[in-house]
Amino acid sequence: MRCAHWRRVALELARKKLAVDHVDRVLQCQLSAHEDGDHFGLLSDTGSYGTALWLRWCGRGETELVVLPDCPMAAPGPDGEGCCLFADHAEQHTWEDIPEETPCIS
Repeated sequence: MRCAHWRRVALELARKKLAVDHVDRVLQCQLSAHEDGDHFGLLSDTGSYGTALWLRWCGRGETELVVLPDCPMAAPGPDGEGCCLFADHAEQHTWEDIPEETPCIS
């Protein structure tokens, strides 16, 4: 299950590093559910192969823009989906997150 923490993005902070017109104003932490430690929300690909710009925050503290290399792992099998996180992230890869099933009641 994905982390439930969200963070507002200061537009001036994002525009310092990005050469794009659109930036999401609120980001959800992309890591697996956790309470302690840093949270990471994806802002954009950096334009350089294999890296992305992330917003990092801890609790209600300050935010920081960080450029991190992409996670090189892929799911097993010939058509394995790549992980959408950064290298050396904690917990599960994105393909290991199992979406919650919502019962269908008629």
